Parts: sequence; structure tokens; C-alpha cells
Amino acid sequence: MKKVGNHKSFSRIFFSLALTLSFSLSVFSQDAAPTEAAEAPATAGNPDTGKALFNANCAACHALDKVMTGPALRGVAEKYDVEFLYKWIKNNTELIKAGDPTALKIYNDNGQKAMTVFPQLSNADIDNILAFTSQPKPEPPVVITDGGGKNGGGSTNSGISNNVILGALALVLTMLIVMLFLVNNVLTKIAKANGIEVQKDEKSLPIWKAFVKNQFLLVVTAILFLLFAAYFAYGYLMQVGVDQGYEPVQPIHYSHRIHAGDNGIDCKYCHSAARVGKHSNIPSLNVCMNCHKNISEVAEETLAEGNEYGVNYNDEIQKLYNAVGWDKATQTYTGKTEPVKWVRIHNLPDFVYFNHSQHVSVAGVECQKCHGPVEEMEIMRQHSSLTMGWCINCHRETNVRVEDNAYYAKIHEELSKKYGVEQLTAAQMGGLECGKCHY
Repeated sequence: MKKVGNHKSFSRIFFSLALTLSFSLSVFSQDAAPTEAAEAPATAGNPDTGKALFNANCAACHALDKVMTGPALRGVAEKYDVEFLYKWIKNNTELIKAGDPTALKIYNDNGQKAMTVFPQLSNADIDNILAFTSQPKPEPPVVITDGGGKNGGGSTNSGISNNVILGALALVLTMLIVMLFLVNNVLTKIAKANGIEVQKDEKSLPIWKAFVKNQFLLVVTAILFLLFAAYFAYGYLMQVGVDQGYEPVQPIHYSHRIHAGDNGIDCKYCHSAARVGKHSNIPSLNVCMNCHKNISEVAEETLAEGNEYGVNYNDEIQKLYNAVGWDKATQTYTGKTEPVKWVRIHNLPDFVYFNHSQHVSVAGVECQKCHGPVEEMEIMRQHSSLTMGWCINCHRETNVRVEDNAYYAKIHEELSKKYGVEQLTAAQMGGLECGKCHY
């Protein structure tokens, strides 16, 4: 008895038809190419460089399209003269004191908030920042429809909708599949009628058994598994000790938003050691009592604001009184005190050396540079990652301040010529040496 193959080509034909249909679907359902994004207006600066400078110097207080501590800055170059912006950014305090009308208007319109001065930024740096802020706001992609079609589908030049064509192709494919099944059954019956035995396909191994027998695939899979495991293990270990966003609940609720924001209390009034010492001290409760001897209750509107955060500020003031032993009725100290177990938020490893006075008093770094917009925080949290890479990037981007010392200014001028830069950064002055930050 003769043996013939059982039309293995059927599966191949079916696969080919499926590929043909999928190709047709992709062709007819292809959307129109999106229009090119509008180019940013031509400026004298480099927007890519400006973005890095903006993130390093401006992003703590400003956003492009949202009012933060300061106003939104998108399109600021179109509102003011560039020469004025040079002077404003480098030393806005001097402009305000001089009575410049534009400077006074900006100062008053923004609640008379003092803006940090940036004398270390050159005109070229400011041009780059302005180029970044002058970029148009990205628009959402526009979806093009057929205008009058009820089904929302596109249409060809002849007016036939894509949905009709896709439906026709699906119908044709279905008919071909049915015909192939019928032909296969007819050929099988004819072969049996003529005494021809139809050879059946050999039973294939299960995919997992075939995989186990293939040593090459096993080796490749093992290598890929090890690589992925090492990648995720590295990512996990790199997050150990990184507490960005840490926001613990303190024993006495202290609102930086009210004290530093609404009342404008300077950070260094409470954290006075930051100017002269390595550590920024936790203020003693006596500093709190300088004001709260007289402020024992807050206004109703402030209490209403506290309800948004689930805080009763009068109760928190009473906790302060209990801790220092103050009797507000008699305006005297009782002598009965209670310790306040504050929860530390910012904590560097023991092998890292960081001196607050060197950064605050010598380098002139604002508190918000590392701690974020504390004047907006109801509950204090760790704003920055405080990782080694974060510190190194700051050293690479921060220029050294020498304007207060003529001796060092001359030396730095010569070094700037040597390195071929306009101003020296902390990194170029040894800010990347291991011994600067590690014991």
C-alpha cells in the first residue's frame, strides 16, 4: 500500500495567509504620520546645556509651567529685556535697592520674596537657561479623523473606509481556511478509496523536553538568567541607605510651611549652627519659646488649614509647653520637663564628611539646594537622594565663589585660563578627590 504525506503544506499555507492578513491590517490601519513638533525659537543659547543649568540652579524654586516658590519661567525671555535679566539673575537685590521699576514690580508681584542671587552664572550660562525656557510647551498629538464618518475610521482616496476593507479581508481569509479544510478532507477520502495509506506526522516532543535536550539553549538561558539576576541585585543594593522621600511623623508637629513660608522665618534662625559648624543643629525648645511664650493659640483660618493635614496646631503648641514645663495661665515655668524624641530625617553614612558651614557660609549654598522647598512643606521630608553621584554632580556644576577675596580671585583667574574655562567649578578645584568627603 502506498503512503503519501498528509498535506503538511496546509499549516504552511495557513501561516502564510495569516502573515498576509496581518501585513494588510498594518498597511490599512496605519495612522497618518504625525506632524513635526514646532521648533523652539532661535536663541543665542543652547537649550540642552540650559536644561542642566536650570535643574542645578533654578528648579528648586521654579518650574516652566507651574508656579512654585517663584513664578513659572516658560517664555520669560520674551517678557523682559535680556540685559535686565542678566542683572536680575546675578544680583536682583541690588536692582531692588536701586529702585529699578521693573525689578520692583517683579518683587511686589511675587509677594516680596527674595530671590537667590547667582553671581557665578555668566551671560552665556544665562543665555543657555533662557534658550531652555523659551522652548514651546509640548502639545499633545493631534488625532486626525475622517471628519464625517460615523465609525471614526479613516478612508482611502476612493472614499471606501478602512473598516470595510479590513472586514472584506477577514471574510476572504475565513473562506480560504474553510476551503482548505474541505480540500484536505476530500483528498484524504480519495486516498483511502484508492488504497493509499495516509502517513501521519510523527509525534513531536513537548516543548520543555526539546528545550532540556538542547544544551546550547540551556547555556544561553543560564547566562541570561545570571545577567538579569545581577542587574536586579545591583539595582536593589544601590537603593540601600537611600531614603529620598522619607517623611516620618514627629512627636511634635512642626509646620515649615507656616514658619518658613507664611511667616518668613529664616532657616538659620532655628538652625544657627549651619553657618558655623559641621552639623545643622536641631534647635532647642527655648528657641521655640522665644515666640510661643506669646503665641499660645492660632487663628481660626490657620486651624482650618491644619484640618487639611489632620493637625490641631493648638494641641501641638500645648505639647511644646508640656515639654518645657510652661504654664500659660501663670506665664511661668513649672520645672517639670519632658524630653522630645525627634526623629532624624537626613542622615549620611559615618564614613562621609560633610561640613555645613563650608557649604552655607563659604560657598553660599542655599538651604533649598539640598533640602528642597522647605517653606512649602507641612511635614518635613528628605527632598534629595544625598547619594555620592548626586553630590558629585553638584560639584561639577557649581562654580567657585571668589569675588570676596582678591587674592584667590587672581589665582582662580590664572587657573581658569589653564583649564580653558570661564569660571572654575568645585570639581576642578579638587571637589572630586576622595579625601575631600571621606575619612
